[in-house]
Amino acid sequence: MSKQRTVYLECGKSTQVLYVIGTVINVDIYKPSPPLCQAFQVTSSPDVVCSISDRNNSNIAAQSANRWTLSEEIFLEIKVDQVSHTPNDKKVTVMFYRGDLAEPIDQMTLELTAIIVSLDVDADRDGIIEKNNPNKGSWKWGSKGHGAILLVNCDREEDSGIDNSDDKVSVLEDLEDMSRMILRTEGPNNLPDGYKLKLSISPPDKEKVQIFRHDMTKMTRVLGRTKMSTDVEFTKGNNEIHFFAEGLVFPNVEMTKLVTIHLDLLQKLHQDIPIFTEQVIFCLAPWIMTPNTLCPAEVFVCSVKYNVKFLEEFRGFVEKAQYKLTVCPESKNMSDLWIQDEIEFGYSEAPCKFLNVVLDSPRDRGLKDYAYKYLLGSDFGYIHVAGEERNSLNSFGNLEVSPPVTVNGKEYPLGRIIIGSSFPNSSGGRKISKAIQDFLIAQEVQSPIVLFSDWLAVGHVDEFMTFVPAPDRKGFRLLLASPDSCYRLFKKLKEEGYGEALMFEKQNGKQVKINEILNNQTLHEMNAFVQQCINWNRDVLKMELGLDEGDIIDIPVLFHQLNYLTKVSAYFPDMVNMIVIGKFLGIPKPFGPLINGKCPLESAVRSALEPLGLDCTFIDNFDSYHVRLGEVHCGTNVRRKPFTLKWWNMEI
Repeated sequence: MSKQRTVYLECGKSTQVLYVIGTVINVDIYKPSPPLCQAFQVTSSPDVVCSISDRNNSNIAAQSANRWTLSEEIFLEIKVDQVSHTPNDKKVTVMFYRGDLAEPIDQMTLELTAIIVSLDVDADRDGIIEKNNPNKGSWKWGSKGHGAILLVNCDREEDSGIDNSDDKVSVLEDLEDMSRMILRTEGPNNLPDGYKLKLSISPPDKEKVQIFRHDMTKMTRVLGRTKMSTDVEFTKGNNEIHFFAEGLVFPNVEMTKLVTIHLDLLQKLHQDIPIFTEQVIFCLAPWIMTPNTLCPAEVFVCSVKYNVKFLEEFRGFVEKAQYKLTVCPESKNMSDLWIQDEIEFGYSEAPCKFLNVVLDSPRDRGLKDYAYKYLLGSDFGYIHVAGEERNSLNSFGNLEVSPPVTVNGKEYPLGRIIIGSSFPNSSGGRKISKAIQDFLIAQEVQSPIVLFSDWLAVGHVDEFMTFVPAPDRKGFRLLLASPDSCYRLFKKLKEEGYGEALMFEKQNGKQVKINEILNNQTLHEMNAFVQQCINWNRDVLKMELGLDEGDIIDIPVLFHQLNYLTKVSAYFPDMVNMIVIGKFLGIPKPFGPLINGKCPLESAVRSALEPLGLDCTFIDNFDSYHVRLGEVHCGTNVRRKPFTLKWWNMEI
């Protein structure tokens, strides 16, 4: 709909007006008409379009040299299609007549200086800032949607902190991480005095965005934080002023993710009066997690004095898979080997730019400075979230994401985030930090699911579930720890005469016979409870991810109660707690009984997963990780390539 502006004229006078092409000027003809006037006639310059309409906006007549009967129900609508070459070169004259007199008894004149003013952004998300896109002032999700995108500038181009932490642009490379905005003006070389342009943001947006103006020799901050508005000179002729917008914060539940930039053309009278206004809208780009089904880009592991043997095996596993391996030395990890718990790799994206972005947990142990000191850099962003430091549920082994799913017709093309907490609606127990949960919810594109994980000593969802790629069905399988399947396997071994076979036979720790495990009533009761907890989560995952039993594989795992805690941990190395890099699985070696030289626990996992085209490698993490209540997944991490789907093409 065209922007309307009402202008009042007086008989016997010429009124000069600055006109913005694309708007409509309305003139009341009846009120300023002289007494006893009965008719009027309108003439105008060739590139001025005039029409006569009634109060209901019904067109009565286009421009004509004929006289028209004067009535208080009609008014004049004026549009101009061409920019002025000189000030006031577009004219409209209204002449008033009495009876059949040939000469007008009075007239009034409108002199227009027609200009173009357009604040433009990449509203159709193709990387090009087109002129005056009709959808630049709104946001709509989907492949047929519109609205510009604002990338949070959380990387570091120089060794001076995160780029959006100050009000400066130190290097021009930083502009590549910002969203462009262009103010386009066109008009005569000499413009009427008393007009100016003003850019502004609303108070709620001042902490979301910072806008810089790029001149030939410098970058100047013009909006953001403490600066709510800025005057912009109206440049003469045909000109463009380039602005660059950087996001300051990722979406959160306390604010809308939309940012609005206002443009006003002001006329200085008693005070500045806007004669033209428009807006452009940006949407803050979210942080996105990557599931196991996406291709790895880089694998991470820590080196400490007591994981030398594990590291040797793990290095061979990654070399076989042919992916890049980064080893964090003890000088950087400060003897903290749980790199999965400290950080979560993800990314953020706009049409103009892709950023790897690492999410740093509030865990803050030996690895607390690793992400900021050694990962943050050019095109590698950083976020830190708040939380209770001593609550282990705030570590990111308690943070997973599913592959893409469709649930009851609703698509989640970027998957759904999965977090563990206490049992729903319970008053006690450990819960994941509200700050973390609110942050994940606010990203919106990976709608989180909350599971029950507080029954575990450490309390992380990766202790009882993971996802692996598959060539059929939904493109993946959900793996769940299953005490029931472990007991079935051990009972079968007993029936086959292997009840005296030893668990942990190759380990220095206490060995135990299969019969002893089967006869341990306390252990059996504890695992019956564990199975109920996992079954509850199984039902939630089936419902929230749209899965059926064919999408789930049970992995034999037993849990036992720790002497100093009421909660449980894995009895033998937890094979669900694996690392997935492409088709290659790095699985904790369970040290089950050896039957004819083979471990039946390993064989059960191979028979379930290898038909899916997966390559299983069992890695000894017993002394380095398992005895410290973690496994392979807890001590490793993977940065993955992004989804091909652009998040803004989702239907929300």
